[in-house]
Amino acid sequence: MENFLELLKRRRSSRLFTGEPVDKDMVCDLLKAALMSPSGHRINPWEFILVDDKEMLKALSASKEHGSGLLEGAAMAVVVVADTTKTDVWIEDCSIATIILQLAAEEYGLGSCWVQMRLRKDPDGSLAEDNVRAL
Repeated sequence: MENFLELLKRRRSSRLFTGEPVDKDMVCDLLKAALMSPSGHRINPWEFILVDDKEMLKALSASKEHGSGLLEGAAMAVVVVADTTKTDVWIEDCSIATIILQLAAEEYGLGSCWVQMRLRKDPDGSLAEDNVRAL
């Protein structure tokens, strides 16, 4: 197994994807990694929604003005959502889970990129997170 620091050095945000489906065992391992992420008081305020439907990925890609277009070419996206009533550190907890997920993807040779939705808007001025919630 490679050195963790080498994994960190190698990791880059990918914005172009092959579109090839992700192996189901890999997906299961990625989710296990995310679920093992640390959180404040082990409250785990997150939920992970897997999206592999091409039409849904296309719709998600248009949910904000800049930076989400890459989703249209992805084989899969993981929407990370939080129950904000569980803890006041839900942003930190979900951020940690997301980076753990990205590092696990890198370990499998999969490209990934964080797409920020919170407090972002679409071209019409609607909140991106509301667009995602509606989808």
